[in-house]
Amino acid sequence: MRYASETAVPVMRSQAEIETLLERYGAAEFARGWTKGGALVGFVVQQRQVRFMLPLPQRENYKPGPTGENKWQQAMRQRWRALALIVKAKLEAVETGITTFEQEFLAHIVVPSTGRTVGEWLGPQLKEAYLKGKPPALLPGATTTEVEMRK
Repeated sequence: MRYASETAVPVMRSQAEIETLLERYGAAEFARGWTKGGALVGFVVQQRQVRFMLPLPQRENYKPGPTGENKWQQAMRQRWRALALIVKAKLEAVETGITTFEQEFLAHIVVPSTGRTVGEWLGPQLKEAYLKGKPPALLPGATTTEVEMRK
């Protein structure tokens, strides 16, 4: 079952919650926008620019009429609640010292010279490393052979 699949929280309330959370945790800048396929939430915290792209359900994938419209609206509410949850959890984990800002938000930090997030930039390289059959060892400092011997 998807998180918040039956939520009644309006999209605008989830958006406002995200903005309030970011302000509370020290964001210096905040932006929100949308494109055909999704929404963008961007902010600057600890001099790091962060960007989340939220895939949104396409209205044309829901049949016309009250039932289809309601399902589309529900899907929109669910996605925004999920984003609010993840942003809150990440910020709280950083605040309480469980993890660092960079560790928690790494995939979404924008690389200044490219304009792409670390995840967008590194994802294809990581995929290629696995395709070539040489992923890094799971245990830092241990070789793949040592890990296999311990099985």
